[in-house]
Amino acid sequence: MPMPSANHHSKPGTALSPAQDAAVRASFARQGLMHHWGASLTALEHGAAEVRLPHSERVTQQQGSFHGGAMGALADIAGGYAAMTVAPDGMEVTTVEYKINFLAACAGGELVARGSVIRAGKRIIVTTADVFHRDADGHETHCATMQQTIVPVPKTY
Repeated sequence: MPMPSANHHSKPGTALSPAQDAAVRASFARQGLMHHWGASLTALEHGAAEVRLPHSERVTQQQGSFHGGAMGALADIAGGYAAMTVAPDGMEVTTVEYKINFLAACAGGELVARGSVIRAGKRIIVTTADVFHRDADGHETHCATMQQTIVPVPKTY
């Protein structure tokens, strides 16, 4: 499924430079929560990122569905890494605000969060992320949508 385009310096939907790609992937590798949950960064391009999370007991609520906190965290990560692809070189990003709507409860399969940059300014980056549940047959159900405000911050590691 094609990833959404972004509005920023280079042509939307273009591949990242090897250095940009490596910087984003290195940052994702430092995400302890995503590692603990078994999430993976599965697609990355200018202004867009996709993250997947398999269903497990680590990310469920009491009835066995994906926990809303897990959906929110996954959307936050997808939007954040989409933003990092348009941030100035050598910078990381941090979320200052997001709003999420939960649309459906889902269990089993995996979650797929697709983040994209809506607008990248000098001081803030606005993103959106949609979270889909993908069942064993590959059918996707839209289960959450988020809008987020991001700021670039100095990389401190």
